[in-house]
Amino acid sequence: MSEILDEINYDKLISKNLLGVVKDALKIASVHGLPGDNHFYITFKTNFQGVELPRMLQIQYPENMTIVLQHQFSDLFVDDDKFSVVLVFGGVPYTLVIPFSAVTYFADPYAKFGLSFEMADKVSKLEDMDIKDIPQEKATPAEVISIDSFRKK
Repeated sequence: MSEILDEINYDKLISKNLLGVVKDALKIASVHGLPGDNHFYITFKTNFQGVELPRMLQIQYPENMTIVLQHQFSDLFVDDDKFSVVLVFGGVPYTLVIPFSAVTYFADPYAKFGLSFEMADKVSKLEDMDIKDIPQEKATPAEVISIDSFRKK
């Protein structure tokens, strides 16, 4: 932060802090377990750098995957930049390592709470585009209607 900035990127600040909510929720679950009927849906990019999945899951889910943390998960560990969890697939336990920057969606349906992180990606991609690259819709002539016909006489 010692360099001079041209502007404050609020989208990145919001995304970072919302990821903090995900981290804190996962930390609570890792220490205390999930209380009551709380459970998590976590969607992430499987091809993102740092994601560690069994080969069979990488083949089955080449771009995105959603995992559910509810009753059958173990060894949930949360670091500053990633988390790992053991889930069972086909009766075999596997450890998944997921960087927080790979997460695109987080939800706790019981709490009616959800966060989507894809919009920040789309906004930053739009910011990188040149205005001439954005398709422009052709304007259609509008019909002008006089309000005089609606007035009481």
